Amino acid sequence: MSPLDQVTVGMTAEKKATVTAEMTVGHVVPGMPAVYGTPTMILHMEMAAGSAIQPSLPAGYVSVGMMVNIRHLAATPIGRTVRAIARVARVEERSVLFEVEAWDGARKIGDGTHRRGVVNVAEFERRFSVKKPEPATS
Repeated sequence: MSPLDQVTVGMTAEKKATVTAEMTVGHVVPGMPAVYGTPTMILHMEMAAGSAIQPSLPAGYVSVGMMVNIRHLAATPIGRTVRAIARVARVEERSVLFEVEAWDGARKIGDGTHRRGVVNVAEFERRFSVKKPEPATS
């Protein structure tokens, strides 16, 4: 049985975010305009993609980003609401390919594809020696 048995073409999710100063390219790169940055748009697209399939994965499994092929088509200023949408385009043996878009109102500001792999969290952490952060003490 595959952890992707319940994932089907057409599953969708979206992530809405209001652009803040911290999401702009100007916040990260001095001298650049204070508009919605491409890395932040990609993050929101990835979050939408993960949300589209997470409820269909078995307990103990998550999806992780593997590939992005994204175009950023238009600038979005601070204060505007961006909607990132992901739709399952293809389910493969160990990964899922998504078609992704980002919108600022009625204007498309980004599109492309994104691939996510599905991993067993415990096995993944063991394989890569992932250590949990120590709880903060006062």
